[in-house]
Amino acid sequence: MDRRDFLKAGVGAGALGLAWPAWREVAAMAADQPAKRVGLIGCGWYGKADLFRLIQVAPVEVVSLCDVDKNMLADAADTTAVRQASKKRPRTYGDYREMLKEKDLDVVLIATPDHWHALPMIAAVEAGADVYVQKPISVDVAEGQAMLAAARRHGRVVQVGTQRRSTPHLIEARDTIIKPGKLGKIGFVETYCYYHMRNQSNPPDTAPPENLDYEMWTGPAPMRPYNSIVHPRGWRAFMEYGNGIVGDMCIHMLDMVRWMLDLGWPKRVSSTGGILMSKGGKANITDTQTAAFDYGDLNVLWEHRTWGSTPDPAYPWGATIYGENGTLKLSVMGYDFIPNTGAPVHRDVTYELEQYPVDKTEKDLEKHVAPAIRYHMLDFLKAIADRGKPVADIEQGHISTATCILANMSQQLGRSLTWDAEHQRVVGDDEANQRLRRPYRQPWVHPEPPSA
Repeated sequence: MDRRDFLKAGVGAGALGLAWPAWREVAAMAADQPAKRVGLIGCGWYGKADLFRLIQVAPVEVVSLCDVDKNMLADAADTTAVRQASKKRPRTYGDYREMLKEKDLDVVLIATPDHWHALPMIAAVEAGADVYVQKPISVDVAEGQAMLAAARRHGRVVQVGTQRRSTPHLIEARDTIIKPGKLGKIGFVETYCYYHMRNQSNPPDTAPPENLDYEMWTGPAPMRPYNSIVHPRGWRAFMEYGNGIVGDMCIHMLDMVRWMLDLGWPKRVSSTGGILMSKGGKANITDTQTAAFDYGDLNVLWEHRTWGSTPDPAYPWGATIYGENGTLKLSVMGYDFIPNTGAPVHRDVTYELEQYPVDKTEKDLEKHVAPAIRYHMLDFLKAIADRGKPVADIEQGHISTATCILANMSQQLGRSLTWDAEHQRVVGDDEANQRLRRPYRQPWVHPEPPSA
């Protein structure tokens, strides 16, 4: 079986038929396209997960990799050489600007820590590449505004890694339960995360390891003394590099709900919480937080606790949509529709381990998410081919990201924020508007939003 036939037969084979025949056509289209020249910025956990899923669904040539950790970079280059069809080892860079100077990339994937999303994404579209950037797209609202403007100005396709929009069972739930109106009028939505995911340790600060360029790793963020929590993957414990659990976990569920219910910007955002339980650790993100997103006749709530029990053990991270005719519970692992009358419906996540056996042994891969990443990549490639907007277009990523940032701002300021979506400003709150743009550490320069 050649690659094109394999993709036609394999992609979507484990998913529910009514939602997925079109994906086989998209896979065949991707296999028939000239090989895209691909570069990856950020070669850690999710950078490799994204890159290797792309290799699985399209005849790409990975020509460039960039990371500020020499060991991580070398490992990614070696593994990529094994994975890709040409068996060529990609060129490696410690500075994304040097990689993009070559202007020989069709596609750039960005999977750096959150504080390093904006500048590489803007530089990549300026270099003529289409971009797949991880969520949240930015650490402040002005970054997101500038990223959206750059994508539109240069006519580039930008897909955001909010892959719930490409998750088979969630697409089925939207298409067979929500769209046909089986819930009736929807009056309330809860989103939540109860994972014990916040770092509670307090190790001493040390010198950074020799393999890590910590100056470049820090980039435009405030310079903190190096701590072993930070790298790799532990940077999410610090607000200097991201937006806490709201920016990491809420964005997925909020974006999913917005997509399913066709919601745009909220009218008002309010949030409370703080470090209420885990006061002895070095992490500075909240361990307890609630947020309310007011969409007029619909309220969407968020709650996270990194301690205590989960109200429903089957749904430790998810969303519950309440309608007059029933309830719909959704997560990365499946969904449950509980109608007021009639039989309930349950679906589990789709795995594709037999179609893609390498998924069984790939280190740190979230096996239940791999199919969604593949479909998200196929949607990205389709948008590139027809120069349309992907399902998680940069504008949608900006709305979901900025809404989460506003929640954190509300929690920090201790008051609700009314959002003017047209002018991209908080109504009547100068202090909040000043926080839409975080200071950059010199010599890095904050990208300018279109109104600047």
